[in-house]
Amino acid sequence: MSEIRDQKLAPSGNRKIDWVQDHMPVLRSIREDFLKTRPFEGMKVALSVHMEAKTAYFATVIKDGGAEVFATGCNPLSTQDDVAAALASRGVEVFAWRGETEEEYDRHLSGVLKAGPQIIVDDGGDLINMMHSRFRDLIPGVVGGCEETTTGIHRLKAMDADGQLQIPMMLVNNAQCKFLFDNRYGTGQSVWDGINRTTNLIVAGKKVVVAGYGWCGKGVAMRAKGLGARVYVTEIDPIKATEAVMDGFEVLPMKEAAPIGDFFVTVTGCRDVITTEHMMEMKDGAIVCNAGHFNVEIDMEGLDAIAKEKILRRDSIMGYVLPNGRSVNILAEGRLVNLAAGDGHPAEIMDMSFSIQALCARYLADHRGEKLPMLNPVPAEIDREVAERKLRFLGVSIDHLTEDQQKYIDSWNL
Repeated sequence: MSEIRDQKLAPSGNRKIDWVQDHMPVLRSIREDFLKTRPFEGMKVALSVHMEAKTAYFATVIKDGGAEVFATGCNPLSTQDDVAAALASRGVEVFAWRGETEEEYDRHLSGVLKAGPQIIVDDGGDLINMMHSRFRDLIPGVVGGCEETTTGIHRLKAMDADGQLQIPMMLVNNAQCKFLFDNRYGTGQSVWDGINRTTNLIVAGKKVVVAGYGWCGKGVAMRAKGLGARVYVTEIDPIKATEAVMDGFEVLPMKEAAPIGDFFVTVTGCRDVITTEHMMEMKDGAIVCNAGHFNVEIDMEGLDAIAKEKILRRDSIMGYVLPNGRSVNILAEGRLVNLAAGDGHPAEIMDMSFSIQALCARYLADHRGEKLPMLNPVPAEIDREVAERKLRFLGVSIDHLTEDQQKYIDSWNL
C-alpha cells in the first residue's frame, strides 16, 4: 500500500507526467520496445529517486517492461506530492511525501526494500547502503543495481574498496550520455531555474562563487556567465582549477571568495565547503545554496548554532542574522536547490539519463544468473544507442566511416 500525502492531488501530477512524456522521445521509444519485449517480466524493481515528473515517467517505463515497481524519494524536500499521487494511480507502489522527517524518510526507504527487489535503481546511495546494513538477507535475490549520481558512485567505490559491496552495480553517472549532458547542461540550467524562481533577483552584474569545477560545476559556472555574472571558482583539484582558469574564470580559495560573492553555489559532493567562518565574512544579504546531493556542503548545524535570529524571507529562503549583525540567506535548507526549490533538470536532458538507466536495468535483467563484477561501467553500445536515438529525434544526421577509413583507424601500420 502506497504512503503518499494525498491521492486527490493525482490529476495535477498526471498533467506534469504527461507534459514531460511529450518531451522525452528517447525514453518513449524505449518504452515502446519494453512493451513488446517485457524484459522485467516477473521481477520487482525498487527505485530511490527524486520524486518528480521525469522520474515518475521513468518508473512507468520500467513498469511497462513487466516489472512490479516500488518507488521512494532520495531527498526529503524534492518530492512533489501531486506527482507521487499520480504515480501511485498508475500502478506503482509509492512511499514518499515532501518534507519527510528523518524517521519518515527511513521508513519510506525501508518500504521499497521490504518488497524484495531483484533490481535497484538508486540516486545517491541511500538505498544500497540500507540494503547492505539492514536488509542483508535480501542481497542473494538481487540481480544488480544502477547508480545515478557522482556522490552515489563515490560511496559505491568506497564500499567496494572495503570489501563490503555485495551487489553488482551499473555506474550510470559515468556514462558519457549522462555526465556530459545531465551533469553539465541539466545542472547548469536547473540550478539557476531554482535560484531565479526562489529569489526573483537579477544575476547580471552580480558576483557568483561556484564551489567545485566538476561537470556540474562547469554547467553552473557556464550558465552564470551566460546570465551576465562575474564568476569565481573555488577548487581543491589543481587540474580542474587550471581548466577553470583557461575557461575564463577567476580561481581562488573560499576564504578569499567569501567577502566577494553575491551568490554562492556549492557543487562538490564534499562536506563543510562553506563554513560558519566563511559566512561570517560574507556581504550582508549574501545568497547561499547547494547543488550537491547531500545537505552537508554548507555547515547548517554550525549556522544554526551561531545565528542570533532566523527570519523566513520568502518560500524556501531563510535569513540567518549573524553575530556581526550581517545576514546570509540560505535557499532550500541547504538541500539540492534545483529540486528542493525547482523542478529539477529539463525533460529533454533527463530523457537521455533515464534512457541510460532503463537500458542498464535491461542489461542487468538480460544477464541475471551471470557473475558480474561489483562495479560495472555502462557498456559503450548503450551509450551509443542513446546518442543515436537522441540525434534521430533531433533530426540530425552524422557521417559514418567508410570501410577504408575503418581499416585505417584500426591499423597500426599506417
